[in-house]
Amino acid sequence: MNAMSAMGDRRERGEGSGGGAAQDRPLRVGLLGYGLAGSVFHAPLIAATAGLRLDVVSTASPERQAQARAEHPQVRTAETAEAVLAAADDLDLLVIATPNKTHVPLATAALEAGLPVVVDKPLAATAAEAEQLAALAEDRGLLLSVFQNRRWDNDFRTVRKLVEEGALGDVQRFESRFERWRPRPKGGWRESGDPAEIGGLLYDLGSHLADQALTLFGPVVSVYAESDVRRPGAEADDDTFLALTHASGVRSHLWMSATAALLGPRFRILGSRAGFVKHGLDPQEAALREGLRPGADGTEWGVEPESHWGHLGAGTSPQTGGGERVPTLPGDYPAYYAAIEQALRTGGQPPVTAREAAAALRVLEAARVSAAEARTIRCA
Repeated sequence: MNAMSAMGDRRERGEGSGGGAAQDRPLRVGLLGYGLAGSVFHAPLIAATAGLRLDVVSTASPERQAQARAEHPQVRTAETAEAVLAAADDLDLLVIATPNKTHVPLATAALEAGLPVVVDKPLAATAAEAEQLAALAEDRGLLLSVFQNRRWDNDFRTVRKLVEEGALGDVQRFESRFERWRPRPKGGWRESGDPAEIGGLLYDLGSHLADQALTLFGPVVSVYAESDVRRPGAEADDDTFLALTHASGVRSHLWMSATAALLGPRFRILGSRAGFVKHGLDPQEAALREGLRPGADGTEWGVEPESHWGHLGAGTSPQTGGGERVPTLPGDYPAYYAAIEQALRTGGQPPVTAREAAAALRVLEAARVSAAEARTIRCA
């Protein structure tokens, strides 16, 4: 019997560390952090997932504690992560949505307390740290997953379907952008120049872009990067470009910027048979920020209007009406926590693994060296 199966048996008996859960009751979830990630992404998605119950939220801010109780009336609040970890036996899953520099120590403490863990991206500052966490989780027979929600963006789901169906032929170049126009820094740890904070766009938006490229096209053999701090008063990278060469031969060009006065297409993919271009952003983050919730009032979730659909074609330009309009698949962030719930109950693999997160971190580490030394980095 493997460790994960043993944990499942303990749940059915209602015993064991990490909070045993009978199959007929919701799994109890603790959430560390109630800032942007915790309040906008994790808490609403957990609450909307059948089989999960948001049980406790930790935040040192009295205002955020009050916000959590108002938005989720059944939830308990705690001032510290330590208070939640001290009661690990009352939980079945811990979600870490705290500042980046706390991810590794908190995930380590949770796994050592016997708790399955979901960590917001990036999992760690280095691939080595991510691998160590993966090994600890495997040794304890515990789930460890990373919240790469943008695998369930509407546009990425559409691109993935086109690639898998061969609609583009052999993909030669994959272009992907997260560009914004924010000429004035907001401040805070995400824009800090202190390396300990793991701030900057490379580790923020770059975590998503690298993960998507690896998900589509597999391992990377070389990385070239350009990274700049362009805004007055900014400390961390705010305009970064990555060129990846995959072992498959595909080249991925990835842009992340807070200084893009004109936004480029979200995706442009060029293949031997056709190309695909898509503008705009998945609507789910905006909906969550507005307080909308998946499944509420029968509202369609993650659906965008036909005017936002991408174009598929060859030798044509969408600006002149060329190409075929491709319906965008609905975005599906709820699928992540639904898969987590099933993995916890069955002992199966989580939707995003720590080993996958480590592979993306190797790309980001190589990009950081490449930008600093103005050279291409070969990846083992």
